[in-house]
Amino acid sequence: MNIQQTIDILLVEDNPTDAELALRSLKKHNLANRIEWVKDGAAALDFLFGRGKFAEQQNFPLPRVVLLDLGLPKVNGLEVLKALRADPRTSALPIVVLTSSKEEKDMVAAYRLGVNSFVSKPVAFDEFAKTVADMGFYWLLVNKLPPAS
Repeated sequence: MNIQQTIDILLVEDNPTDAELALRSLKKHNLANRIEWVKDGAAALDFLFGRGKFAEQQNFPLPRVVLLDLGLPKVNGLEVLKALRADPRTSALPIVVLTSSKEEKDMVAAYRLGVNSFVSKPVAFDEFAKTVADMGFYWLLVNKLPPAS
């Protein structure tokens, strides 16, 4: 990856069906040409901190938004969120939890750790696709980020 291939969205999702649907919805609406998909929390942290197989990109800009599932293998979503908020390099990075959890305790924990938005995945295919497209529209086209420091 080179600097011209920086990422708009980092999708952190272990369910291949949900990931494929999210990717298709974002691409269908021309919301993100540059999406990176990782399948577990450890890979998300490696990607964002430029470690492991992502070491060559350690000086590249961060994605514009992270879509983060909670029920991830290796490192769960709340632990990923906690690590990102604790590091000055990623503390202001927009993070949206996109999860099948409808548990109030998960929502409360995510907001206490500094998530920007918490979205429960709709079960119906069309609703899920619309929700992802709406999130992409907001976070990539409407939301304004501070300049990189």
